[in-house]
Amino acid sequence: MVDEQDKLLPIANVGRIMKQILPPSAKISKEAKQTMQECATEFISFVTSEASDKCHKENRKTVNGDDICWALSALGFDNYAEAIARYLHKYREAEREKTNESNKVSSSQDKDEESNHKKDQNVESGQQIETLTPLESRLLEKGKSPLTKPS
Repeated sequence: MVDEQDKLLPIANVGRIMKQILPPSAKISKEAKQTMQECATEFISFVTSEASDKCHKENRKTVNGDDICWALSALGFDNYAEAIARYLHKYREAEREKTNESNKVSSSQDKDEESNHKKDQNVESGQQIETLTPLESRLLEKGKSPLTKPS
């Protein structure tokens, strides 16, 4: 059977969030942390349940951020819904930018590797200089001889 404590948010996290808003000299009782822990967990369950019901009616299995925003609004928490919607929009925008940057860096690295590979295959003194494949490099690092091609 699942322990009731396992269903609650971690109390250390709840306490840390509570401390952020209070003056540094303020103290928080264990009872206050537990009460906030129970309230926050109940609130999250309440909103998530509403969003899940919406998804079920729409024959979807995944609850997304838009569903949470809708549920907040449907439950009368319009101010929260608006704030969460703005946050969600900014989060998605940041994720898109991060993905685009990652793709640019990856593309740039691919071009650099291709350029380096071509340079390594230049003919010097009538012999072709060959680069090691990643597998050959790993074998060499482990002390085994790499597979070499006859010259």
